[in-house]
Amino acid sequence: MRVSSRPAAGEPVDIAPSLLGGWLRHLRPRRRERVRDRLDALARGFRLIGWGNSLRACRYAWFRGRLERQVRPVTTPTRVPGRLTSAERVPGGARFWFTVAGEPSAATAWLSLEVRFLAQGGVFIGWDGATATPSYALGVDRAGPAGAGAAGAGPAGSRSAGATPADAVPGGAASDGGVSDVEGPDVEGPDVEGSDVGGFGSGQPAGSGADDPEPATGCVLAREGDGWVVRLADVVVAVDQEGTVAFRTEPPGGDARTIRLDRPPRWDGTTWVHRSALDSDAAVLGLGGRSAPLDRRGGTYRLWNSDPGGTYAAGDDPLSMSIPVYLVVADAGVHLAFYDNTHDGTVDVADEVTVQMVDGPLRYYVFPGTPAQALECYTRLTGRPALPPRWALGYHQCRWGYGSQAVVREVADRFAEHDLPLSGIWLDIDHLVDNRPFAVDRERYPDLAGLTAELARRDVHVVAIVDPGVAKDRGDPVYRSGRSIDAFCRGPDGRVVRGVVWPGTTVFPDFTSPRVRRWWGELYEGYVKLGVDGFWHDMNEPSVFAAWGDGTLPRLTRHELDGRGGDHREAHNVYALLLNHAAFEALCRLRPDRRPFLLSRAGFAGLQRYAGTWSGDIGTSWGGLRTSLAFTLGLGCSGVPFSGPDIGGFDAHPSDELYVRWFQLAAYLPFFRVHCAAKLPPREPWAFGPTVLELVRPSLRERYELLPYWYTLAFEAHRTGAPYVRPMLWIDPADAGLRWEDDQFLLGDALLVAPVLEEGARERTVRLPRGRWYDRRTGVAYEGPEYVTVPAPLDVTPVLVRAGAVIPVERDGRIELDAYPPDEEPALGGRLTTDAGDGYDAPVEERFGIGRDARGRWVVEYDGPAETLPYPVRWCGTPDS
Repeated sequence: MRVSSRPAAGEPVDIAPSLLGGWLRHLRPRRRERVRDRLDALARGFRLIGWGNSLRACRYAWFRGRLERQVRPVTTPTRVPGRLTSAERVPGGARFWFTVAGEPSAATAWLSLEVRFLAQGGVFIGWDGATATPSYALGVDRAGPAGAGAAGAGPAGSRSAGATPADAVPGGAASDGGVSDVEGPDVEGPDVEGSDVGGFGSGQPAGSGADDPEPATGCVLAREGDGWVVRLADVVVAVDQEGTVAFRTEPPGGDARTIRLDRPPRWDGTTWVHRSALDSDAAVLGLGGRSAPLDRRGGTYRLWNSDPGGTYAAGDDPLSMSIPVYLVVADAGVHLAFYDNTHDGTVDVADEVTVQMVDGPLRYYVFPGTPAQALECYTRLTGRPALPPRWALGYHQCRWGYGSQAVVREVADRFAEHDLPLSGIWLDIDHLVDNRPFAVDRERYPDLAGLTAELARRDVHVVAIVDPGVAKDRGDPVYRSGRSIDAFCRGPDGRVVRGVVWPGTTVFPDFTSPRVRRWWGELYEGYVKLGVDGFWHDMNEPSVFAAWGDGTLPRLTRHELDGRGGDHREAHNVYALLLNHAAFEALCRLRPDRRPFLLSRAGFAGLQRYAGTWSGDIGTSWGGLRTSLAFTLGLGCSGVPFSGPDIGGFDAHPSDELYVRWFQLAAYLPFFRVHCAAKLPPREPWAFGPTVLELVRPSLRERYELLPYWYTLAFEAHRTGAPYVRPMLWIDPADAGLRWEDDQFLLGDALLVAPVLEEGARERTVRLPRGRWYDRRTGVAYEGPEYVTVPAPLDVTPVLVRAGAVIPVERDGRIELDAYPPDEEPALGGRLTTDAGDGYDAPVEERFGIGRDARGRWVVEYDGPAETLPYPVRWCGTPDS
């Protein structure tokens, strides 16, 4: 599916995979490309996986297509809410009952709507008996049948056949007068400031367990016209007679504003469509990792994790990380919406946001507030982002094709020779026997333990790739052990499903089974004993080589779903989430004194509990450079703060200038790695020659100089869900001029980064928010809100610092403070969070402010465990600094 195709309003979207899927996607035309270019891309794709696997991919596509023809859609009459008949109080809110429009017998045909305020913040909405659990997004221990909730619940608790309004309304009445106005004390919502979730470092959702999220107390249910309202503090949810749901904010002494207006839903069989109005001034961000502009308006996005079958370009959709979460920023206010449904679907963003799912519950959450408040509540629900070890925030070097232990050592040696910092070196599938997971090639890596120990002495960490596809070979120990516990997915006929990935014919573990997750986690022990420090989960959509059609498992593949039972239609989008859960839990057992570091290509809501991600196989072009920024910012607005691109793109060798500019951008993104495909020229910083090496050296130096600031941001993300890198609107959501600035961004609250994304540019225009901003390199001060032009020579990325900021930096092995005079008081100040760089000991927290001494001079004020300020201060941005 390509971004931007849109059906007419209300028309169902066809989300079946097209014929030109799999590797044949390369035949789909792209702008400014010739047919020959597409044919060449197709040929490269087949050469990439090998001609043997290409033949298997053809056979698999035929097999999968035959199974897909057995999928029969459920056809039942269309259902839409008719008339609101009654309401009842439930903990945290109310349940409303509607007739079904057009049904002749209102005594047996009902639709329910549940509105619940949550103690952790936000509002849960469930239509047609949908409950908050079971849900993998809320935690694996909330995914089993114990949390299924409503009687008669389907695979995801989507139907309620046991309750009717007569059961719900006191006295059995189902008329408008069945419930009188219910009033209660109007109390403030819960104070959620500063609380950690599940203990330091755990990242687990609040109240993790089999029960639904804890409801709020103090809600009021009352009449409003011919409808009802549920109120908590200054947030009001209004339900009218037709089933329209409006979310309003009514601050004391302020104007009431409608921040979200939801139309009544519609069901056609198991498929449902839900629409929410958008103001003309609204920007919509998120929906996971997308090859699309930061503002998603004007596009249709599929919710089905997909390997693009090679590299991708701007507009290709879907990709590997489909997260049904989006952030709306408008003049009327800000809110984040999360549709907790793992089935295939689409989100169309135009004058309305139209969500369509082929099955599963119609349940969603709305989190009003600032972007920071909305993501704080969302990650309180789905889990805080994992806290990476400090080394993970440094520079990483990787390529597909290092080929041997000797080459890896040589690469590390060359970094030392060129006096370049290096924190991680990555092993792709070429370190394995026949590309098989966990099967280290002892001929090419005869002493991997010795290599990791040697590199560890230089503070260089080794990360190894792990794919889920297991070779179907009785001689393979992973296959044998998995077969012994019945670990692999089976089809509707009871046979193990076979696919094709890098090892050849492969089978796939069913990560929806706790037994299988435990078995898979134990496989990491061998790597841990070899000294491998991190793991890179690739091909885990799950991806299967298919010559045409959808490149994944058949939809009728059976899954355990933690005791509920179901098929791949429900399990597909959480397959990677559960793989990462298995690895994370295992590494916590195997190395209890160290924090796991995982990177995953695919995922779903809740992935942030376990892993970060990267942009996948993005194409090498200036357009790819621009896309990689929007990709990372969009993921941050979807609750996944740790991500970044492969510097230079994956599929081709970049020009010197493109490499330099991509390197400069990535130096200010959370995940900082060079990676490329096999058989391409080397891409280490010195490989482009001495001129390019000296052009990228400042970016490396700046990354490590700012590492104390980065690590402090990592703690902030872990505690609050705030992304490291933030869209410009974050600083002032009310400033409409910032909503569509997608070529610059904020790093934390203090730094504004304006990367160069156009070939040949040596200066660029920057949109400044309100206040004073200092050029970090020159100290020149600029006043906002304003557009300014700043110099951007080839060795420079423009970075501006907010007045009043105190930035912790590291120079010559010691921490210093860069302080910038404020333009207003109180000043922004700064923070520093430190620990041993890994583990679970409580960190040291230090805060800095800016004030004046007795003679009126600016001084840095200190709040921390030391008696006096323990760090030297460098004043920046003033003529006498």
